[in-house]
Amino acid sequence: MSKVYLVGGGPGDPDLITVKGRNVLERADVVLYDHLAPETLLALAPAHAERIYVGKKKAEHAFSQEEICALLVERARRGLTVVRLKGGDPFLFGRGGEEAEALADAGIAFEVVPGVTAPLGIAAYTGVPLTHRDHTSAVSFVTGHAVDAIDWGKVGLAETLVIYMGLTTFPAIARELMARGRSPETPAMAVRWATRPDQETVAGTLATLAAQIAERGLKPPATIVVGEVVRLREKLDWFGRLPLAGKRIVVTRAREQADTLSARLRELGAEPIELPTIEIQPPSDPAPLGQAIAKLAAYDWLIFTSANGVRHFVSALDRSAADWRALRAKICAIGPATRAAVEALHLKVDLMGAEYVAEGLLEAFRPYELKGKRVLLPRAKVARDLVPVELAKRGAEVDVVEAYQTIVPADTEARGRALFAAARKPDWVTVTSSSTARNLIAAVGKEALVGVRIASIGPVTSRTVRELGLEAAVEARVYTMEGLVEAVLGAVADGQG
Repeated sequence: MSKVYLVGGGPGDPDLITVKGRNVLERADVVLYDHLAPETLLALAPAHAERIYVGKKKAEHAFSQEEICALLVERARRGLTVVRLKGGDPFLFGRGGEEAEALADAGIAFEVVPGVTAPLGIAAYTGVPLTHRDHTSAVSFVTGHAVDAIDWGKVGLAETLVIYMGLTTFPAIARELMARGRSPETPAMAVRWATRPDQETVAGTLATLAAQIAERGLKPPATIVVGEVVRLREKLDWFGRLPLAGKRIVVTRAREQADTLSARLRELGAEPIELPTIEIQPPSDPAPLGQAIAKLAAYDWLIFTSANGVRHFVSALDRSAADWRALRAKICAIGPATRAAVEALHLKVDLMGAEYVAEGLLEAFRPYELKGKRVLLPRAKVARDLVPVELAKRGAEVDVVEAYQTIVPADTEARGRALFAAARKPDWVTVTSSSTARNLIAAVGKEALVGVRIASIGPVTSRTVRELGLEAAVEARVYTMEGLVEAVLGAVADGQG
């Protein structure tokens, strides 16, 4: 049965969507989304879902309100599940009431899913509670679009005043408020992109804020809060004190692997910018891996040098006539991420190096007799030959087979050049392998990275960066994603980025 859901997407941080909002998006056939709706939420919708941008940016409307209502009705009459995804909350200056009326008039079933509205996000992420027993027990919400349409004598004296869409009209609003008795010294602030890593706050007083907004060049969308509670910002602003607050950090990992690093950076206050410089694909010729799996029982050691190697090996195993019962080999993993991928299969790892690079893996093999032992090493098409060469020197018979290959995504160069040519460059770029470093520099050119600090996951990657004519500002001590984050945190804490 068709239905339209008016869903509040929250103030900016995609994690602030409600559980119900997420559940509705996951079964949508059509999503109509606004300029202010967190765009990353679109990934929650099924692959088949139609995604329609309807705009609603100030002075720039992809569709008029009447056209949006008509789209909702038309798609619902096709028997589809329709989600109208809005920034903030549908019923608080979100025009959700108009859309609900249009649906009711057309006899279309609908449901409203509330969202976290911008002022609540601002309150939480700036440390400015909209109510406080010592300061205020009343809050007024008002739109600043049409200054002359508001009775400022009525609403302007509310203990806390929240002004939506009033950035460009605030000079006139401030004059109206002061003319009606509000003290010029009343604390006031404007917040742009609330709850996002690029949240920007300008704080002053009713008398000074308009000039401060102009001086900073603050642009919409922004929300203004006026009242004594603004004084609490200095004390309660936990978000602005996060260790990586305001830092723009490029994540170059493959798209399907970027989430973990991006989420960790976001937790620390950074703005992660995903620019995949590698794309993981099946092997160019699957036959050698299939042949190795067919004789799996003959191997004494199975070595994995990446989680991707584990994933693609398992995929090939699933397609074969064999299964894990054929495995008698001991399993070696190069590092904790690879080990975790193996252990997720309910398999034990017998050997792992103390350092998570090829040299560490070879050191771990030192106590073992390898003469006459058969070793299977499924790995990337292009990789260092140190491990198979050194194991062969010790008498092992090593079969190196391509389990997957990496290519440069088609849009990396265009997106990368635009990113690093922007007025404000990223602060950091993370490189998690020689491939990501090599592909990034090939795509954007080393000149584009001047002034951007490079964080390397380990010495092999750092060496590649140097060979390409640049220098890593920091290198992880422990060659993992968390180690990479710790390296950046250390540098920022020391005032180096």
